[in-house]
Amino acid sequence: MAKKSEQTSKFIIRKVAPIFNKHGYSGTSMSDLTEATGLTKGAIYGNFKNKEELAFAAFQSNIEFILYKIRTELADIKSPLQQLYGLTNFYRQYRTHTIEYGGCPIINIGVDANHDNPELLEKVQTVISKLQYYITKMIKTAIDEGEIKKSVNPEKYGRLFYTVIEGAVFMTSTMNDETYLQQMMTHLDEIIENELAV
Repeated sequence: MAKKSEQTSKFIIRKVAPIFNKHGYSGTSMSDLTEATGLTKGAIYGNFKNKEELAFAAFQSNIEFILYKIRTELADIKSPLQQLYGLTNFYRQYRTHTIEYGGCPIINIGVDANHDNPELLEKVQTVISKLQYYITKMIKTAIDEGEIKKSVNPEKYGRLFYTVIEGAVFMTSTMNDETYLQQMMTHLDEIIENELAV
């Protein structure tokens, strides 16, 4: 059973993670945090040494939520090639997964941190590198299993897929238009079928 301090920390993170995601590090005030949690400033900082540590924990929580959703989507798909299709299907519904959290944490926090928080930006960059790596690994595994052509460069396509995905997420969010995500995921499906698959 978790200690009371651990339970309090988890409670705080759960309450403030969407706020940091929506408003960014600089745009989130202490009054936002106390209002969301119902706790005093002293109670919050009794669990986190400063606002930056809390922002890191909030970002990590938002990312873990997204990764959990992706893993759940792909869990029953054995074929690495079909997992790529599963990934595009997941992102077709991406806004429904993230809307209550304020949208995509990678884009929201990445743009915000790029201006005034190098340490938080570094954490965003690490997550991006990991996500690109997972896509690259899917492609490499599919090559090894004979589902994707041996001539395919996994790193190139891993980067391409992730760039198209995040670009489409950004455009859908900014323009409030689902068409960007739907069309780009269909475009990635066509790349899988026409350029990657054996």
